[in-house]
Amino acid sequence: MAENIAGIVIPDTPLVREATSLVLDAADETLFHHSRRVYLWGSLKAAARGLDADPELAYVGGLFHDLGLTPAYATKDRRFELDGAEVARTFLLDHGRTEQEARDVWLAIALHTTPEIPLQLAPEVAVVTLGVETDVLGLDLTEITEQQRAEVVAAHPRPDFKNRILRAFYEGMAERPDTTFGTMNDDVLAHFDPSFSRKDFVEVIRNNPWPE
Repeated sequence: MAENIAGIVIPDTPLVREATSLVLDAADETLFHHSRRVYLWGSLKAAARGLDADPELAYVGGLFHDLGLTPAYATKDRRFELDGAEVARTFLLDHGRTEQEARDVWLAIALHTTPEIPLQLAPEVAVVTLGVETDVLGLDLTEITEQQRAEVVAAHPRPDFKNRILRAFYEGMAERPDTTFGTMNDDVLAHFDPSFSRKDFVEVIRNNPWPE
């Protein structure tokens, strides 16, 4: 039977069940509960804003968005967002979803740490960013009622979440520091590692091979 949390239905379909199982196998408790909350917060906000997102696609976007931080799916040479995006795309195509649907979820995950742009794209893209911004940054919490917040957190608790998610970010990116250039992720590496040296965009321009 489909779950209903704070008025948001988690579809009882083979695709959703397999997505849940995949993430449960790969992620620890902190990332799993965070990923489910992302789906729930994003769906609540999407509904409040009049966006109609496909629930299966929104679920995969929410559940898979941080898979690139896990040892099972992390690579060494690209942004963690792309790791999760690639897993989601393959998963959806293997489950009969169209190339466009898989591409929208790819974009949702690949862009979820890029402010503003996802909110201008398809609802299936926007919903993931809405959920992430709510759970990690606490943005626009007034769009979600106190009762809805209580129901979601009761189902998916967030003990010491701020510290735990920062640690998860760091551990997922520490071995590929160059992939954080141009993103907010370099803030995390700088916080945990005093020896981390950020690339300077201005210096990259000034010192590139062009003579002028």
